[in-house]
Amino acid sequence: MGMAERRRSLGYSQEQLAELLEVDRTTVGRWESGRSTPQPPQRPGLADALDLTLDELDALLAKPQGASPERVRRVPSDHPSAGDPDEMIRREFLRILTVSGALTALSVDEAEALVDGVRRGAPADFTRMNDHLWQVYQLARSKGSVYPVVRDQLSSLGEALADTRGNSRPLLNAAADLFQLAGEVAFDANRYTDAAASYSMAASVSKDAGAFDLWACALVRHAYVDVSEHRYRQAAQILGAAERLATRGDSALATRHWVAAVQAEAYAGMGNLAACERALDQAERVMELTTGSPNGGWLRFDGTRLAEERGARYVQLGRLDLGEEALKKALNQTALAFGQSYRRRGAVLADLAAVGAKRSDPEQVVEYGREAIRLARASSSGYVARRLQALCGEFGPLSRDRRVAELGAEIATLSTP
Repeated sequence: MGMAERRRSLGYSQEQLAELLEVDRTTVGRWESGRSTPQPPQRPGLADALDLTLDELDALLAKPQGASPERVRRVPSDHPSAGDPDEMIRREFLRILTVSGALTALSVDEAEALVDGVRRGAPADFTRMNDHLWQVYQLARSKGSVYPVVRDQLSSLGEALADTRGNSRPLLNAAADLFQLAGEVAFDANRYTDAAASYSMAASVSKDAGAFDLWACALVRHAYVDVSEHRYRQAAQILGAAERLATRGDSALATRHWVAAVQAEAYAGMGNLAACERALDQAERVMELTTGSPNGGWLRFDGTRLAEERGARYVQLGRLDLGEEALKKALNQTALAFGQSYRRRGAVLADLAAVGAKRSDPEQVVEYGREAIRLARASSSGYVARRLQALCGEFGPLSRDRRVAELGAEIATLSTP
């Protein structure tokens, strides 16, 4: 009996088992097909779900799963969108293309050709598809809308890697890129465990490919999970490793400058103003790079966000005048930005409201806080919602003000999945 038979004998669908273990359905599918195995932290939960001891689970997973290439490519019958997987990818990509309106330069014929290239496992087409998905993600108001295509693209990449002969590095690079995007989608939805798992996979695949910039960026994103949960020292350690990797990467890329920008946040969380400012100064050297340096979707750091980064760090360190000046400059920049990023603008507004809270100024808290709430609702962004929930922790005595109390009640209704 294989894992799939064991699951079915206990009455679970793949979706039900995935939900129980807090993983994606495709992860369960890969375990059952033998394309991947559960990581050590996942095994105890899987053993419990399948009513097995850990030794019995290991023996079960060690058995050949009997998955021929044809079987691997077939979508399981209990998948909610069972059907031809190539057609599913095509439909999903074209749907996102239509809904987002972000890729007007790509005609329907070009999109069809691109999806056909993905179906054939062509590395260049995987890379092009990833680039388009990053554009959709960047401009989409609801980041979660990108997830179905990312999921199917990952599945297709896995199959292409399993079938590849010869040099697999281009496909490994594409996989590392896409795992980072999957992590970003999970992170925005406040699914930190899923995000960290995706970033870990991205780092592992990047290491196998010898892609130092991709590897460093995966570590930066992983460190940001720690930053978001205020584990600043742990984040600083990971970022130190990312910094060393970035020095081995492409000097034309902005990798090392992005590492410095996130290091600044970790140092600010540790209360180290001098180290924070040194890191911010290093981050600003991104402006010295040649215009149009070849940043990919996985590396979008070009210095346009440095004003808001510096402002947020000063607020974090209690330097309110410096922080407010930088944040107001950033607010003007986000108002003019192409696509007007709701997520970025909402985060800046939340920081300006936090400045008001630290100054015991209810008018400033309410003015900026209400606009941030509006953007959080419009974008369904868990990231902006989290920033606003952190703002509530700054209210203190201001909570007795009726307007601030009403603002806190509105923030409590925001969804952070």
